[in-house]
Amino acid sequence: MTKADLIEEVSRAVEMTRKDSELIVDTIFESIVQALRASDKIEIRGFGSFRTRQRQPRVGRNPKTGARVEVPSKKVPYFKPSKEVKDLINASKPVATSQP
Repeated sequence: MTKADLIEEVSRAVEMTRKDSELIVDTIFESIVQALRASDKIEIRGFGSFRTRQRQPRVGRNPKTGARVEVPSKKVPYFKPSKEVKDLINASKPVATSQP
């Protein structure tokens, strides 16, 4: 599913214009990114949680030359699905999708 597909789905579900639905989706994504930048944890009950993890600095290798490269520490986003989402994904009955 792409962002455009998600906007279209929201537009259909709440019977709004595509432009209003796009604003809603963009606002949600921006809020998640802002919270992760501030190192906050976002928890959406029944869906999952977003947070950042700190990666330690390491020594990597340039695949082309084989030279050692220092890779600095960095924050990476992490998503952990809820038990309900895991159960829905692993359910024996496949869920119908609206894709052709």
